[in-house]
Amino acid sequence: MKSKIPLKYKIMTAIFLAVFLSLLLWFFLSGENAMLLRSIFLEKQTGDELRESLLALGFRGYITIASLSMLQVLMAFLPAEPVQVIAGLSFGFPLGLLCCAIGVFLGNLMIYILYRVYGEKIQDYFIRNINIDFEKAATSEKIVLIIFILYFLPAIPYGMICFFAASVGMKYPRFALVTFLGSLPSVCIGVGLGNMAIEYGFLISLSVFLVLLALLAVALWNRKKLFAKVNDYIARIAKEKGHHVKFYKPSKLRLPYIISRIVFFFCGIRVRYVDRVGDTMQTPCVVLCNHGSFIDFAYAGSLLRKKSPNFIVARLYFYQKQFGKLLRSFGCFPKSMFALDLESMKNSLKVLHSGGILAMMPEARLSTVGRFEDIQPGTYSFLKKMNVPIYSIVIHGDYLADPKWGKGLRRGSLVEATLELLLSVEELQTLSVEEIQKRVEERLSYDEFAWLKTHPEIRYRSGKMAKGLENILTTCPVCGQKYTLKTKGKSIFCETCGKIATINERYAFVDEKPFSNFSVWYEEQFDDLRTVIETNEDYHLTSKVKLYRPSKDGKKMLRFVGDGVCTLDAKGLIYQGIQDGEEITFNVPIKQIYRLLFGAGENFEIYIGSEIYYFVPEERRSAVEWYMASMILSDRANACQ
Repeated sequence: MKSKIPLKYKIMTAIFLAVFLSLLLWFFLSGENAMLLRSIFLEKQTGDELRESLLALGFRGYITIASLSMLQVLMAFLPAEPVQVIAGLSFGFPLGLLCCAIGVFLGNLMIYILYRVYGEKIQDYFIRNINIDFEKAATSEKIVLIIFILYFLPAIPYGMICFFAASVGMKYPRFALVTFLGSLPSVCIGVGLGNMAIEYGFLISLSVFLVLLALLAVALWNRKKLFAKVNDYIARIAKEKGHHVKFYKPSKLRLPYIISRIVFFFCGIRVRYVDRVGDTMQTPCVVLCNHGSFIDFAYAGSLLRKKSPNFIVARLYFYQKQFGKLLRSFGCFPKSMFALDLESMKNSLKVLHSGGILAMMPEARLSTVGRFEDIQPGTYSFLKKMNVPIYSIVIHGDYLADPKWGKGLRRGSLVEATLELLLSVEELQTLSVEEIQKRVEERLSYDEFAWLKTHPEIRYRSGKMAKGLENILTTCPVCGQKYTLKTKGKSIFCETCGKIATINERYAFVDEKPFSNFSVWYEEQFDDLRTVIETNEDYHLTSKVKLYRPSKDGKKMLRFVGDGVCTLDAKGLIYQGIQDGEEITFNVPIKQIYRLLFGAGENFEIYIGSEIYYFVPEERRSAVEWYMASMILSDRANACQ
């Protein structure tokens, strides 16, 4: 987690800690405290002498024990057991436990504050070379249980566990309760040993101590095996979590459906739902939906609201813990787009084997200009093998209501969504994969501008009709300069040429200058880029980038990990730069890249397994060129096979 605390607060915190520790040091070195400290850690006094010395301090004795307990949390090299034993020996079990517990509580609080102020910059101090998979544990839904387990493992300081608990994004009340209860058993044992020397005599106390010491020695001897078992448990939890698919009652979608209708009404969007299947829908089945807009899930979910579908959703959204939990509650599960994802495959099979409805948007990315994007060939083989009915939801007008590059919904929009049977089981059994592909593409294919011509009554109303178009249009058609386009309101400008075009209420350029619409403009720049790549064997695209990876604590989707340089060419994608403070070289061969995903004016990204590499280029408007180039280079590489 990258701390966002202002520098002045960091300085103030450092000053406060320095003053506090100085006062604490003065307290320990004043009166008879110094002698007591030497007695505890250097063992120059007998147990009775220590007890008498501590009792002689009066109220200062309680403060001394509490302060030492606090310090042994903050300073991992200080042993906790001697302080706890002396507390039990001197004050008895209840009062000794209270003193130590207060000290541990305060130590935990200070670590929480340190983490909140300084973030992971203090990680090296608290997290030692302990063979526990903290990164995977941090994203587990059973994080509390894992923290409790850590408190029972040998040679793991309290401070390290507290830092780990703080780093997973716990709110303070939960953090305080979990860390306090986790440390309580070992504190009780330490204080109890000291108390037993008084209550039951030295021999019994020594016997118990030797038994505990033997158990600790055995645990330390087998600590690698213990850590391995804990890591296996953490991995098993992560695996179970990943393969979990929630099945829910249809009534759960009733409220989201009502909310979506209200939102569409107030945003000026008319939606026409056509269900040509009704109660005849057979399950298990697969539902394919085209994907022109980010809010297509609302349209598709509305048509399927009485049937409890399980949607496949981009894995990116599951990196944020709470949002991922919300998605799972509605039956969604993650998929690494354009990457081999066994987890998603298992989830898909589980849905179908359970008699459910597997809903997917096989284009796997938003349409760039309102036209059908291609589908990975492996999808058609999957449909053939599943041998279940295939239904389709075809949506028109969704892209024009909320384009990928756009800023806000357009009033006056009309969206039409139709559910109908695409392929029966009998047809799947007789058709080849190529014939299935043809049927699917014929049904799902769409062209928003062609559809708009059939609805001459539609008029889109937005003060930002052109805003964002510079994020998918790379080149000025007048001067040929790249990344010089800007937009304002309904107009497009070139920083070199001045005003280029004005977009009207039907997404057309006024007087058809320089093109009839932005879709034609995009297709021309795509063809120009294809020509450049095909005529230049040394073609490459290079940019300085910021690299983001999945969040560790689940509070956000992504975390910034470093700067570097990305290069895309005929061989593949290469990143050379920093990741978490280390120099790395990340290389993906072109044959493993189907398409680079991109956010208009934001980023380009690629999944490897369950991990995402999210790149923000120096010129953010270039993100669309990385997408186009990856498509051309990938198709050319596959054509040469």
